[in-house]
Amino acid sequence: MPFAASSGARIYWKLEGAEDRPVLVLLNSIGTDMSLWDAAMPGLLASFRTLRIDTRGSGASDAPDGEYILSMLAGDVTAVMDAAGIERAAIAGVSLGGMIAMELALGHPERVSAIALICTSATMDGTVWRDRIAQVRAGGTASIADAALQRFLSPAFAAGNPAVAASLKRNLVAQSAQGYAGAGAAIRDMDVIGRLPGIAGPVLVVTGERDVSTPLAGHGEKLLAAIPGASHVHLDSSHLPPIEAPAALVGALRGFLSPGPDAGDAAETLFEAGLKNRRRVLGDAWVDRSLANRTPFNAEFQAMITRIAWQEIWSRPGLDDRTRRLLVLAITASLGRWEEFRLHVRAGLSRGGFTQDDLKEVLMQTAIYAGVPAGNTAFAEAAELIAEIDGEKPTS
Repeated sequence: MPFAASSGARIYWKLEGAEDRPVLVLLNSIGTDMSLWDAAMPGLLASFRTLRIDTRGSGASDAPDGEYILSMLAGDVTAVMDAAGIERAAIAGVSLGGMIAMELALGHPERVSAIALICTSATMDGTVWRDRIAQVRAGGTASIADAALQRFLSPAFAAGNPAVAASLKRNLVAQSAQGYAGAGAAIRDMDVIGRLPGIAGPVLVVTGERDVSTPLAGHGEKLLAAIPGASHVHLDSSHLPPIEAPAALVGALRGFLSPGPDAGDAAETLFEAGLKNRRRVLGDAWVDRSLANRTPFNAEFQAMITRIAWQEIWSRPGLDDRTRRLLVLAITASLGRWEEFRLHVRAGLSRGGFTQDDLKEVLMQTAIYAGVPAGNTAFAEAAELIAEIDGEKPTS
């Protein structure tokens, strides 16, 4: 495991990707480690060589007791860059990682080519952090885990992705209390707001629509007002876009750091357009689960489906969504593609894409032209789903 020595601590890092691609340093939020970026890595590695770092106090890095300061954490990053042989790089940081990125740009401008400030702030409430540090020192990170998870993820995403939420909580509970408290002190004592006009170079501010910790109002807007020339992207996400909106975040970072009308940008544009259609038809919860389950092995296949099926086909003007949905049901039932059939039955009925009567007529037609066994199975599968959907509806 690669470690860099910095101010009495060992800092864990991981360098991945093709050597001929531009380097992007990825910094995690407090309460997480470099695995925060896992869901975004397939997309990022298509364009960048990435250097992930476990911030002091988290993950595999040392968690010395005492209070940390931003300049110390920024020094940890430069020590890692030295160990990895990287002179200058773009920095993308989430929450605490964004604060470190600002300190890096101010204290070590020669090492920073651009910064992406993701769901972060330069004006956190010191009293809140003083109380939180005291709570962690008294009761460990488990004492704040449930409240932290509510800030990390939106309720809908957490409910639709229980394994992701549980993993995030486990990692937080496993974190050293003294490491969390030390990093919390850096947030509590942060003093960068008055220095922000001194940041030179490209800056992207990323805010989340459902972020309750560092929303655009009161946080992102102050960064945009203070940093000369900063650009802004607003994502459909809560506080941790690498988990909740990895594809959209990757698109934003690629657009910011690799502008230009190349083939990669064109593919990303088609992907983002297809993703909107996919969400409209299937719903956010299913799409978020699908994106969270991507791996380096299947990511390109998933991207191809999104670009071709969901953008090039579902956006064609010749048929409306209802007709397309019903065609998909007839075809998948005829071919016995029951997983896809169930997906589209559930999405269509739950999202008002068609009625139960529409579904019945399609299955009657399918039974005649594809065979009674196909129709029989389709009716059974659909009836089971209807019962599930009815059971999920709130009662008055």
